[in-house]
Amino acid sequence: MSKETLFALSLFPYLGFLWFITRSRQMPKLALLGFYGTLVFVAVTIPAGIYAQVRYGTSLANVDWLHGSAEVFLTLTNILIVLGFRQAVIEKKQAAKDISIPTQDI
Repeated sequence: MSKETLFALSLFPYLGFLWFITRSRQMPKLALLGFYGTLVFVAVTIPAGIYAQVRYGTSLANVDWLHGSAEVFLTLTNILIVLGFRQAVIEKKQAAKDISIPTQDI
C-alpha cells in the first residue's frame, strides 16, 4: 500500500472523530474549531504539495516558504486546541470551587 493511499484512508477515521465530537457537544468550542482547522490544514497542504512538485520539482518539505507557511497554520490550529481545553479546565475548576464554598453562619 502506498503512502498516498494510506494518507487518504487516514482521513476517514479523522472525519469520524470530528463527527462524533461535534455531535457529543462536550468538546470545548475553541478546541473543536482547532480540530476542524487541522482538517483545513490537510486540505491546503495537498495542493501546496502538488504545487511544490510541479513548480520546483521537489516535495513540499523541501520548499521552505511553502512548508513553513503550512506549519504555521498547523501551529495555530494546535494553539486553538490547547486554549480550548485550557478554558474548559479553568471553567471546571471554577465550577468546583463555587460548589465547595461553605456558607458561613453569622
